[in-house]
Amino acid sequence: MRDEKLKIDIENLEDQQVKLTVEVDSEQLDSAKRKAARKIARRIKIPGFRPGKAPYKVIQRQVGDEALLEEGLEILVNDIYPEVIEESEIEPYGPGHLENVVSLEPLTLEFIVPLMAEVELGDYHSIHFPYEPPEISDQDVSAVTEDFRQRQAVEESVERPAESGDHVYLKLSAKRYEEENEGEEGNLIEERSTSVIIAAADTDTSNEWPFDGFSRKVIGMEAGEEKKLVYTFPEDSQFESMREVTAEFAIKVDDIKARILPELNDEFAQSIGEYDDLQALEKEIRESLEQRASDTYNAEYDEKVLDAIIESSTIKYPPQMLDNELNLVVQQLENRLASQGLDMEIYLKTREIDEQGLREEAKPVAEARVNRSLILLKIASQEEIDVDEKELQEETARTLDSITRYMSDSDKKQFDSPNAIMNLTGSIYAEMRMNRTLEYLRKLAKGDEDPDEEQQDSGEEAAGEAEESRVEVPGEEIDLDNELPDASDDPGAVAAETEQEEDTSGQVEDQPDLEDEE
Repeated sequence: MRDEKLKIDIENLEDQQVKLTVEVDSEQLDSAKRKAARKIARRIKIPGFRPGKAPYKVIQRQVGDEALLEEGLEILVNDIYPEVIEESEIEPYGPGHLENVVSLEPLTLEFIVPLMAEVELGDYHSIHFPYEPPEISDQDVSAVTEDFRQRQAVEESVERPAESGDHVYLKLSAKRYEEENEGEEGNLIEERSTSVIIAAADTDTSNEWPFDGFSRKVIGMEAGEEKKLVYTFPEDSQFESMREVTAEFAIKVDDIKARILPELNDEFAQSIGEYDDLQALEKEIRESLEQRASDTYNAEYDEKVLDAIIESSTIKYPPQMLDNELNLVVQQLENRLASQGLDMEIYLKTREIDEQGLREEAKPVAEARVNRSLILLKIASQEEIDVDEKELQEETARTLDSITRYMSDSDKKQFDSPNAIMNLTGSIYAEMRMNRTLEYLRKLAKGDEDPDEEQQDSGEEAAGEAEESRVEVPGEEIDLDNELPDASDDPGAVAAETEQEEDTSGQVEDQPDLEDEE
């Protein structure tokens, strides 16, 4: 039964929040103050009375009316907030907070409450893009095969100048070149031991460290020989801190090893894995490259489709939703840093930014993730895209087995509780549903004749089943969410890389200090 003693005024704010101005009957405040008095009386000692038994007037004289008012307001707010939400007939995204005490006579409170996001979809059925996934060439397969050969090379020291293909062990340091960087002192690379395999003349060396083509700079050097060279990093260098910097590198060769490569035959294929012959290995390599190329192309294609849908849609969400996503982005960064033995403090010092600067930098990433998630959820709901319960159970079992396979018995105990399994299942359900929605949108954008047919698995299940038998093609996995700087060995600095659900029940956030205004 609703309390007629509440008068509520609703004002919609521009940022998907509402301001609720609530006028409360004086009797409710008096009742709350008396509850506060009993609560305080149990905490303090009042001469002549047992704990919690002192009369209201005595407690009032002992602690003062201001203390009773402050604690009484906190009790009152917690008591009436669920009713305020119900009577307002709004759908909160999460807990609101008491923004202001407008007056005490009559008691008038202002609450700010975040609302659930609203999505008005554009005509996403009319969005079309050419679908032209890349083809894997024989040259691509040969490049991977050659990479495996290089990994199985046998090395032996030689007493001759370094040649193409040799593995050269050396000491390397670098500093700013004085003539070009006058007044800017400091080492770029402290002397360290490293090694390079000298690339062939026709090989792509754009990813070589410390700069493109470095390995071929040691051709002709002998063990014990020292050399200095000057290099100016281009303005588009992958190392941002080194762009257009001229550096002087000091090289000292410690050892030169020739590399003897295995012959490319059936025996070589069998040494890589359980392959009958070289043809079987090359077939597996091609399939792996095709799967990776398809996954990468689809991810980029899906992103383009989603961006077009977002541009044609209207999306509103409260700032708390973006804050939650920002927290998640930063937490994921911390986890990646920890996996590399780094911490956030070192990362921030290296980047010369503070936590607020990091959050500002991560904001576009969080915004994109929120927009895409909301669009996908809306379309999944509108198109009634769902996941079969049996498939969900099977995928959860596979994922749980994969996660716990190499865990100790004590670590596995974290999955003993029903809540842990429920959270894992919920996460897998959300991912499977989103993947199917992406596949549906991809079919629409490609112009498939019947995109409303029963949704097929995104391919992840089949890929997972084949994972154990498939050759692992060298290369980095693609992570579209990882748009913050990645961990890399930047010559100019030690660099490191860098769907929340809220409780929408009738709760109010912890109260700030209350400022009473007459």
